[in-house]
Amino acid sequence: MKDVLLTFALEQESQNLFDDYSVLYTGVGKVNAAWKLAQYIHKNRPSAVINLGTAGSTVFQARSVVHCAKFIQRDMDAISLGFSKWQTPFSDQPVLLEYGQAVKGIPHAICGTGDTFETAHSDSDYNVVDMEAYVLALICRDLDIPFTCLKYISDGADQSAGSDWEPALKETAYALQEALELTLQ
Repeated sequence: MKDVLLTFALEQESQNLFDDYSVLYTGVGKVNAAWKLAQYIHKNRPSAVINLGTAGSTVFQARSVVHCAKFIQRDMDAISLGFSKWQTPFSDQPVLLEYGQAVKGIPHAICGTGDTFETAHSDSDYNVVDMEAYVLALICRDLDIPFTCLKYISDGADQSAGSDWEPALKETAYALQEALELTLQ
């Protein structure tokens, strides 16, 4: 498993339970995640990348794990320039990025990635919100590296999200460790 790379935004999400793997902490947000993953791949090309971490959802129950293989860049907005909602201007990137390994036994979600901690989720185009997964999936797709994304639902992406997220970190690593074992079977 040393050639499989696990990515987390923060060390608090892993609780040191993944020492048998190569682990990369990217920091929060799309820019940090892109930079850290690109640096890592430049030096050590992994056989696969598995993104693990927290996410909010108004659809999935808090304290559950979901699998994402569809991603939207939820803070891309160039509608006033004539582009579609979520479309990156002058790019061939799809609005809905579909990339990732299937995971049996874990509910599938559509992840909306953006550089804001969402506390009033109301968009039906995606049902999970995070801050890194889209760009990690995009890089892996473009470099033909297998990708899997597992998210622990830490909060309801609502007005309580900020106060719910931190206490959920204590359970995150254990739930993701169990989901990872299912994924690698």
